[in-house]
Amino acid sequence: MEKPTIALLLLFFFCFPTVECQDPKPQPPSPSYSRSHRFDNGPNRIVLSVILGALTGFSGAIVFALAVRFFISYMNTIPILKGPVVFSPEINRKTLQSALSNETHQLGSSPNGTYYRTPLDNGLTVAVKRLEPTVGCSPETQSKSVKRKIQQELEKLASLNHPNVMVLQAYVSKPESFYLVYDYVPTGSLEDAMNRVRENQLELSWEVRLRIAVGIIKGLQYLHCTCVPQILHYNLKPRNVILYSGFEPRLADSGLGLIMPNLDRASSGYGAPECFQDCRYTDKSDVFSFGMILGVLLTGRDPTDPFFGEAASGGSLGHWLRHLQQAGEGREALDKSILGEELEEEEMLMAVRIAVVCLSDLPTDRPSSDQLVHMLTQLHSF
Repeated sequence: MEKPTIALLLLFFFCFPTVECQDPKPQPPSPSYSRSHRFDNGPNRIVLSVILGALTGFSGAIVFALAVRFFISYMNTIPILKGPVVFSPEINRKTLQSALSNETHQLGSSPNGTYYRTPLDNGLTVAVKRLEPTVGCSPETQSKSVKRKIQQELEKLASLNHPNVMVLQAYVSKPESFYLVYDYVPTGSLEDAMNRVRENQLELSWEVRLRIAVGIIKGLQYLHCTCVPQILHYNLKPRNVILYSGFEPRLADSGLGLIMPNLDRASSGYGAPECFQDCRYTDKSDVFSFGMILGVLLTGRDPTDPFFGEAASGGSLGHWLRHLQQAGEGREALDKSILGEELEEEEMLMAVRIAVVCLSDLPTDRPSSDQLVHMLTQLHSF
């Protein structure tokens, strides 16, 4: 007989004791007999209660262990989706599969991937990022557990919902690489806009630049503070800030560090120092990258500009800004094309101080993205 059945029988006998046949008019027991009877039943009840509790707990533990085992087995049977995985109702799987075979409209490239503008048969145009995996990280060499983890991370990125964060519309896993599909934005990225500013092809007022900075930090605040578990961007830089109509920014490629652990950050100039010293990455590392972007918006200069290598203040955008700010010469750092009204100049000098704090060498000295939203929105009304 199984143990749960034994426990139920014990419970039955304990709760419903046997009743002996008695005379129609039983005589009440003597006081001495009652006291002795109660005395005998007390220890027996305690022993039975202990045994019953132990058996019940042991049976519950067995049931719990079987439930956990069943859940794990069920999770391991979740199929690994093949072919295009589409999250947008506007994209057809077969149409996307056919379009990916014709990568003719290249938008740009980096050590980790290539960007394409891909038109679909229904008239919709999407942006496709083809990730170039490192050795040993290609889909064909990954275990099923790793593939499932990547699938779960991509589904999480597709569920994001914030006006300053781009949402993954679809992805395709092929033997040689991954393809990530986003909305195509013809206005381009913040990097494209700043390059046009440096070439005097575009004018960006301080109001527009501040609006861009506020949108970026609101997107980071959503990833850091609202998403559970927290999502880190890992590779924040102007190329990954897409500008929609009205220069409204949206963060692209959020969270790809979990899929591509060897993202190229060293050459971009936007990576935090702790990422290269001991390979640590936290939300404060994202804040450092934001500080670099804010510095670019204020100065108009790219962090890789040879100007900083020749500067006597330390050879980086952050050190140069800190040097000018401590010397009371923050105005010298500002892009001359945005100098105008006195009130705006005060806002820009305050923004220089915010950028300097974000670019602190120690992560603990940097503000959080939540604090930065309050700092920047206080500069101007948004």
